[in-house]
Amino acid sequence: MTPMQSKIAAGGRCLRSCGLVLALLLAAALAWPAPARADPFAAIAATNFDAVADGVRALAVSGNPRAAAVIAALRDGRLYAWRWPRPDAPLFIRTDSGFADARTGAKVSAPPPLNLRRVIVNDSVRAAIETAEGALDLFSPQPAARRRAAEALYQSAAPGALPLIERALAKERDAGVARVLREAKAATLLKSGSGDIPARLAAVAELAARADLSARSLLASLQGQPPTVASAISAAIATIDRRLELWGLLENVYYGISLGAVLLLAASGLAITFGVMGVINMAHGEMVMVGAYTTFVVQQLIAAFAPALTELGLLFAIPAAFVVAGLLGMAIERTLIRFLYGRPLETLLATWGLSLILQQAVRSIFGPTNQNVTSPDWMSGAVSLGGLTLTVNRLWIIAFAILVLAALMAVLRWGGLGRNIRAVMQNRRMAAAMGIRTPWIDALTFGLGSGIAGIAGVALSQIDNVSPNLGQNYIIDSFLVVVVGGVGNLWGTLFGAMLLGVVDKFVEPFEGAVLAKIIVLVFLILFIQRRPGGMFPLKGRAAEA
Repeated sequence: MTPMQSKIAAGGRCLRSCGLVLALLLAAALAWPAPARADPFAAIAATNFDAVADGVRALAVSGNPRAAAVIAALRDGRLYAWRWPRPDAPLFIRTDSGFADARTGAKVSAPPPLNLRRVIVNDSVRAAIETAEGALDLFSPQPAARRRAAEALYQSAAPGALPLIERALAKERDAGVARVLREAKAATLLKSGSGDIPARLAAVAELAARADLSARSLLASLQGQPPTVASAISAAIATIDRRLELWGLLENVYYGISLGAVLLLAASGLAITFGVMGVINMAHGEMVMVGAYTTFVVQQLIAAFAPALTELGLLFAIPAAFVVAGLLGMAIERTLIRFLYGRPLETLLATWGLSLILQQAVRSIFGPTNQNVTSPDWMSGAVSLGGLTLTVNRLWIIAFAILVLAALMAVLRWGGLGRNIRAVMQNRRMAAAMGIRTPWIDALTFGLGSGIAGIAGVALSQIDNVSPNLGQNYIIDSFLVVVVGGVGNLWGTLFGAMLLGVVDKFVEPFEGAVLAKIIVLVFLILFIQRRPGGMFPLKGRAAEA
């Protein structure tokens, strides 16, 4: 054999050896995912992102008690694997005190740094982690946790979660959680495009029964469906649109009632003072502002001297605001208003100037910026009623407005002060002739109306900014409520507040806030021309005169 032939033969043997090595490496690489799929820990330790994502999903449904800790470590970048992957490679979690074995949780000595690599996540692995963390709660003993997990799976609609959803659905006994799981299964099945036509039609019907914006958006995003399924999707979207329109009307009614409750609180005191004394009090809004700032001061005092009572701070603020605003109102009546009876223009100008003085005084004491008034936990959150979401703080304000109105009616109807107020309201001269001290009734009435305005400020502090301009946002609407309902009539005030609140909330979505207010004002002008005394006009000799 010549030297050239020897070199060629040696090269061929080298190529065959290299080919054999490459074939072995390729075989090993192809064989690697098989044990990884059998062992979720080994899959997570792989260098392939798809294998890691599969391992995360498999671990989440495995029931392994270490699943939550390992997935959390992977999410936080604290999971380390052997640098050279193999089926039996160890997996470590880095802790503050060292390293722990991911499979057992036992502490281990620090591995050589050269042999470790951090398990990296990409978008697909991160999505698998989010699905897995939600899935871990599907088997929680708490129904609320299972419901949150099912809702998370519904929102994600990850195709890999379908076996997990079916497994959880088979074990679920709570009707509410089972319903959300069926919705999650339907969303996942439709989004993945799997399942036969009957299964898809059932999934469309399940989402149509949910009838919310998320279900509509998911159905609208489905493309390339068979004609039968596409027709069912179109019908389901139309059904959801009709239901959403109905829930939207109910939501407008609710927000209108809540706005009416706010106006009722702000206008109740004004209905009394305006009805008894005929005083156009432009500083009434500042009484509301004083009540809101009293709430802020009470909360600060409780936080400084009795932090254990923080949750009850709002309850302490109610009588405090009534007393502070009531005393301020009596002082205003004794020092300013009583000299201007029978002179409505001068009263209007004087109280308007007083409102500016009170606003500037508050700016000087508390500053021009908004003050932070916190809501207690029992006034936070929302309540779902079908497709309607009711905020808890507004529900409390509606209930509070009803209680204040009932208490005020009880005082006016059965209390001694109430009888005197009604006597002065109906016929001032006759009441004075009967021995009623009308000047003191005026002062007490003005104080009562201002105190109720202060209570309104407590309620408004939970839904509006506490600022020097707080009262200005409600003073005009308060006068409109009183005029529409009937001067001095609390039932009329209730009716006027609810009417203005509901009408405003129904017109505003179509015309905008400014134009809606203009339309409401035009409507009120036409109404007052037709019924100058309001819906419930005051009756009596003085009123008729």
